[in-house]
Amino acid sequence: MVSERISDLLADQPVWDGHNDLAWEVRVQAGSDWDRLDIAASTAGSTHTDIPRLRAGGVGAQFWSVYVPTTFTGPDAVVATLEQIDVVHRMAGRYPDQIQLAAGVSGVREAWSHGRIAGLLGAEGGHCIDSSLAVLRMYCALGVRYMTLTHNDSTPWADSATDAPGGHGGLSDFGREVVAEMNRIGMLVDLSHVAEGTMDAALDVTSAPVIFSHSSARAVCDVPRNVPDGVLSRLAGNGGVCMVTFVPQFVTPAVAEWKDEAADAAAAEGVRSTDYLAFSTFLERWRGKHPAPPSRLSDVVAHVEHVREVAGIDHVGLGGDYDGASGFAPELADVAGYPALLEALADRGWSDADLGKLTSGNILRVLRDAEDVSVQS
Repeated sequence: MVSERISDLLADQPVWDGHNDLAWEVRVQAGSDWDRLDIAASTAGSTHTDIPRLRAGGVGAQFWSVYVPTTFTGPDAVVATLEQIDVVHRMAGRYPDQIQLAAGVSGVREAWSHGRIAGLLGAEGGHCIDSSLAVLRMYCALGVRYMTLTHNDSTPWADSATDAPGGHGGLSDFGREVVAEMNRIGMLVDLSHVAEGTMDAALDVTSAPVIFSHSSARAVCDVPRNVPDGVLSRLAGNGGVCMVTFVPQFVTPAVAEWKDEAADAAAAEGVRSTDYLAFSTFLERWRGKHPAPPSRLSDVVAHVEHVREVAGIDHVGLGGDYDGASGFAPELADVAGYPALLEALADRGWSDADLGKLTSGNILRVLRDAEDVSVQS
């Protein structure tokens, strides 16, 4: 049961989530066919996301990931990313009374004025541009409003958190050009998945706020995918936001240890843990004999509060990564779970003003600031 306080808060400051992989799920499960995976009604048991649960969760804006695995390379990665962009555009076209594509802050506000969920796009992994600024610009023209500089593998110009360093100190000269061009066209620089050196290099060169679309605090759960305190501290000066993820192996240390054991077992069979598709298949088999420890709502609360403590209340947001992971805390099992987190934070003394910054106020400001930099460039 959602309290009246949280219900009123979400009516005024709905959740703007940083990362959801439904577009990839519909590709895998239904051949990218929304007739076969109709989210107008509950798809519980098949996905974490559908329109009724988005509504129940108070979601007012969503960055839909147009992710493709790093096994797609070169022109194939570009084509596959365009296909994923098409999936999201067709989703909005199929449910026009519920989801409205937004290219920026004004579009988000317009969607809200009509009672619709604002849909924005985020490209996950710089491999998707095939080292082409022209491709980057065309993604922006199609509505992509952030790009994660890497996924699990490094690109020729940026180091990933889960791959060997590329020998260019986080970002190569071309990588710095990518960041500068993203600033110029108003596309948010997303530093989830990147190496710590890449985080610092991007913060050194960017003229606009950055985001972490789905990352948590390394001091709470010590994994490379999370953000170290030194980088969190820099967010205040940059104006950016860390959108805390709910992924169990990034929030719960015991689950992180379990995942490391699974990665070692996979390696023994020749499966790389950074190969998302192959490792996911292995993990489902591994999980049958080696159940994962539980992840808890209190673990996510700890990350949200740590980011607030280190970076400041103006620099924390939410990036669940639904349909991109499994084993979420029971209260956060799907996109209907956001109110449970807000209730827990309210019980710990969070004010309505601070909760509103967490849900959407901060990322709204960040995107507006990035748009301002773009106009001035």
